[in-house]
Amino acid sequence: MSRRALVTGATGGLGLTLTQALLDDGYTVRAAGRSPVAIKRLRDMGAEAIAGDLFELGPDALCRGIDVVFHAAALSSPWGPDADFQRANVDLTRDLLDAAERSGVGSFVFVSSPSVYARWADQSGLTEDTSWPDRPLNAYSRTKGEAERLVLAADAPGFRTVAIRPRAIIGPDDAVLLPRILRLVKRGRFPLFRDGRALVEMTDVRDAARAIRLADLHREAAGGQAINITGGQALPVRDLIDRLARALDVEVRIIPVPLALGQVLSVGADALCRILPGQPEPVLTPYTLSTLAWSQTFDLGKARRLLSYEPAHDAVETALAVAPRLAAS
Repeated sequence: MSRRALVTGATGGLGLTLTQALLDDGYTVRAAGRSPVAIKRLRDMGAEAIAGDLFELGPDALCRGIDVVFHAAALSSPWGPDADFQRANVDLTRDLLDAAERSGVGSFVFVSSPSVYARWADQSGLTEDTSWPDRPLNAYSRTKGEAERLVLAADAPGFRTVAIRPRAIIGPDDAVLLPRILRLVKRGRFPLFRDGRALVEMTDVRDAARAIRLADLHREAAGGQAINITGGQALPVRDLIDRLARALDVEVRIIPVPLALGQVLSVGADALCRILPGQPEPVLTPYTLSTLAWSQTFDLGKARRLLSYEPAHDAVETALAVAPRLAAS
């Protein structure tokens, strides 16, 4: 008998890939999301696709008759009102978690984020035991961490919960990370800090989806655990920008920016934009600075041990392959 899965955030880039992978593995999938275009894609895949706001759809109704919840829905952005992140990332997770327990769901896999580690410092070989900064750099980091704690605290026999933290997901339906980088590349001028030597690790969306599926398969071993996931390949930010520029056939002039200036500008812009009408997103935020100026690499030992996970795709090559289409959209 196939396992019955609920995928939230199914109309996002990760959700679409995850849904197809689950169907290919024999799961029956109920997929919930907002995008009408993506809902049609999900139905064409063979999923029971439901469009709408998850609060309005009702967590109890969504979890009814489900064996495993894959909770990928989130407000994922370096910027926005704190209340929006609290509602989308914490309140919704709490409600869905409670509904899953009431409905007799046996497994709950939460898509968390390595942004919980974000700080103004180089970090190499991060493990799941590495401490988080006392003051998160943005509301996204704070609320993903808070939601993750809720999920892992709910782990119990018969209701296994796992948090998967995929780093910098890259894929053909990416609407968050790569498009932001490509906008700067297309302008022909890219500001870089510390000579662009900060190391970044990305994750092919197919590897991220596979790790999430493995968390359900190995739910007894992984229950109550958070697990970091990457593509296992680190490269300097400057090299990534150069390779993306070649993929787009554009010339990019690197603009060296003193780190101290970037720190002052990011903090000042963050404070100013919070009081402006509409709270427009600053060009540079403290969180964005952390990703461009400082290295963040990971030890995948726990993923290998608990999930038998190994990266199967080169996320850099994926980024180069999808860049022209994403840049044109």
